[in-house]
Amino acid sequence: MIEALNQALALELERDERVVLLGQDIGLNGGVFRVTDQLQRRFGERRVFDTPLAESAIIGTSVGMAVYGLRPIAEIQFAGFLFLCMSQLVTQAARMRFRSGGAFSCPLVVRSPYGGGVRTPELHSDSLEGVFLQTPGLKVVIPSNPYDAKGLLAAAVADPDPVLFLENIKLYRSFRQETPEEYYTVPLGKAKTVQAGEDVSLFAYGAMVPVALEAAQQAQRELGISVEVIDLRTVWPLDEEAIVSSVEKTGRAVVVHEAPRAGGIGAEVTAIINEHCLYSLLKPVARVTGYDTPYPVPGVEDYYLPTPAKVLAALRQVMEP
Repeated sequence: MIEALNQALALELERDERVVLLGQDIGLNGGVFRVTDQLQRRFGERRVFDTPLAESAIIGTSVGMAVYGLRPIAEIQFAGFLFLCMSQLVTQAARMRFRSGGAFSCPLVVRSPYGGGVRTPELHSDSLEGVFLQTPGLKVVIPSNPYDAKGLLAAAVADPDPVLFLENIKLYRSFRQETPEEYYTVPLGKAKTVQAGEDVSLFAYGAMVPVALEAAQQAQRELGISVEVIDLRTVWPLDEEAIVSSVEKTGRAVVVHEAPRAGGIGAEVTAIINEHCLYSLLKPVARVTGYDTPYPVPGVEDYYLPTPAKVLAALRQVMEP
């Protein structure tokens, strides 16, 4: 995924002179995880540049750039630091089209690594996507594989409104996947069926997609059930049509995410199912999530994260008569 994102950024810089990259250590160092490696050398310091350690200034500056014609792609070094630029992102960028009566848009992409399982310090693993669900005007995208990461990032840059693009740290170098070198997009707001199934729908995104697939395979072996795995990809706005279509077919659903349970994507998916699929449901929707606590210290984070075993237990639960 590191290479796919780097290639996507390079293509954007090549295709459109309005695109600029900014953030802490993204220039000469190529970013903490090297997503922007060599891009400053190729495109110069006016297109790819370092900023002070000031998240509010990074996003505030980016809003001004976007409103007046540039296409900024800003990096917040870790998602836990998004709290420091909430005002700029939520009250400025996301409201720009509404506040101006359509006179201005804010084509801004904010990239940020997030997620556990890699033993990071406090505020470096937090999954904050649920915090932004009640931010009208802001899209939230979380890819699970290199192909989607490249295509979704391209679609985010092309979008006329702000997009929060969250990248799971554990997935950066977890596996390789064939990805076209040329430019392409994956549409925002569209989920993907990763594995078709008949008995239960399993919804996940980001690093939880591999977890869901492993649990689905175990369920096939141990329970003899057919699990449909849906990668949500864009977690706001959600693909209601894909969610409803799957649950109407299977009659059962489990939602998996590593963010805290309260007010999360799982709650929203469950609400969509209850509103549109209630008469199709054979069992209540189950959720496998992180806990409603601050992200724990590295020594105990394995207890916090959803695992294939936890997901399998939820699948077993919804399959009970």
